[in-house]
Amino acid sequence: MNEVKRTPDKAFDGVPDYDFEPHWFEWEGLRLHYLDEGEGPPVVLFHGEPTWSFLYRKVIPELTSAGYRAIAPDYFGFGKSDKPTDPDAYSYDLHTQAMAALLTDLGVQGACAVVQDWGGPIGLRLAVEQGPMFSSLSILNTGLFTGGRISDGFMRWRKFVESSEDLPVRFIMERSMNTPWGDDVLDAYAAPFPDRSYKEGAHRFPLFVPMSQDDVGADVMLKVKDQLESWQHPTQVLFSTADPVFVPKVGERFVERIPGATELELVANAGHFLQEDQGQEVGRRVVAFLQSHS
Repeated sequence: MNEVKRTPDKAFDGVPDYDFEPHWFEWEGLRLHYLDEGEGPPVVLFHGEPTWSFLYRKVIPELTSAGYRAIAPDYFGFGKSDKPTDPDAYSYDLHTQAMAALLTDLGVQGACAVVQDWGGPIGLRLAVEQGPMFSSLSILNTGLFTGGRISDGFMRWRKFVESSEDLPVRFIMERSMNTPWGDDVLDAYAAPFPDRSYKEGAHRFPLFVPMSQDDVGADVMLKVKDQLESWQHPTQVLFSTADPVFVPKVGERFVERIPGATELELVANAGHFLQEDQGQEVGRRVVAFLQSHS
């Protein structure tokens, strides 16, 4: 493995509404950051690309005040976690293994996995592979990439990443706004990436989405998809109304596929990052779901 970058702590000065205690987990020579707030039944919050646990800062207080334990990791390459500069350090398998190792170390059992964007392929795979680790799902704006047809919105995103020498994270997040976020919030999403050398993970994630059934990861995601068809545990499917990539129809397919799923819930006035546009509402909806089957 080549050089590993670690974002200086000062880069996170001024990050708003993120007064959470940092926690650290060492794995395969790398340091992973995660949040661990509250006490009670565990809820694991899986972020996507190019975000980090900051995305869940509005959701976490809703969970903890309702008596739940909120765990929000930063994948390697994101947030406060270490960022290898070697492109080969990033893969679907590696990130899933790292999350499994963290949650095993924390002794997580019977958790709810809240998944969004790339958190879907990672968190849903863990749910079906890790037995008693997860007992419910809350699925937000995500999908499984099995090498079949991919939306035009995602293909535009992928081409943009491929053509970018230095991924403009702040610009990407600004273009994703459905409600005004404020400069301090946009700066917070860019904070983990002081320069291009910190961005290899952000560049790689969209590119290891399998484009055909022969691509790496397609067979694994197909197995996850098949296993979800026998998932009897409680499942919430919560999508926003204004995501150009994961439209409500994608959510409807999750509801049709998963036996334990309730009807599709929609969050208005929210785009792809519904946790940012309507974070408190998302938190309240997840709590209501958890309480409905407790």
